[in-house]
Amino acid sequence: MRCVIQRVSKARVTVDGKVTGEIQKGFMVLLGVMDGDTDEEMRLLAKKVGEIRIFSDENDKMNLSLSQAGGSVLLVSQFTLCADLAKGRRPSFTLSAPVSEAERLYLAFGEELKKYGVNNVQYGVFGADMAVELCNDGPVTIVMDTDIWTKKAVK
Repeated sequence: MRCVIQRVSKARVTVDGKVTGEIQKGFMVLLGVMDGDTDEEMRLLAKKVGEIRIFSDENDKMNLSLSQAGGSVLLVSQFTLCADLAKGRRPSFTLSAPVSEAERLYLAFGEELKKYGVNNVQYGVFGADMAVELCNDGPVTIVMDTDIWTKKAVK
């Protein structure tokens, strides 16, 4: 499972001209679910996202988590994070989880974040063509991959 976290001052997702999710201060999380990803990996990634300390404290040090900073999450499914570029110039997406499993883990990830004090989780629309707007704060952008942590990555 892979995600890109962007610390934002605001973010929103629009589908067919309608805002489906919108936050102020917090994280824009782009989530890619790989074939074979498990609930255990989903929980591990949600814990990392929920506990990462990348908001500034009173000494201007990155020392506060999302809940400590009073932030929200805008969660967007992003199967293109599963792109395989090993051959040629056109990405293959065969590493992506089947749609039903990817959607299940995506929704479970949003619910799991609540265990870490994230009271406001907004969503994009799974599988939709979305317009995503955000104002990256910092900029701070972090990439996380459970395959690296669980040593499943091909070397």
